[in-house]
Amino acid sequence: MLPKNQRLRLSQDFTATVRSGARTGRRNVVLYARVRSDEPQGNNRFGFIVSKAVGNAVHRNLVKRRMRALAKQFSADATGLDVVLRALPGSAGTDWNDLSQQVLSGLESVVRKAGAKHEKGS
Repeated sequence: MLPKNQRLRLSQDFTATVRSGARTGRRNVVLYARVRSDEPQGNNRFGFIVSKAVGNAVHRNLVKRRMRALAKQFSADATGLDVVLRALPGSAGTDWNDLSQQVLSGLESVVRKAGAKHEKGS
């Protein structure tokens, strides 16, 4: 479980990140990120979207646990980002190594894009 200060909890935060943040996609996951203007050097906050299209509750929870573990590894670099990870239907059948490679490469890409988007907007 991620600490409370590292979780996106409000629907406004999810909406703002998905609509105005940088986006990148991988085979089984789509990632969105935006730099928070209110707390630019704070902790990264993560949110997860896993719909019923991914599978039954057992499969959805497995995917969420895996994505939380990957987010916890990535959260060591505090840069003040809001990140949303959206699981696509194929993510339930993906093994740990493949999903971790997709999420971590996607995180690197979306963080780079969010930083560039923030610099351009400033």
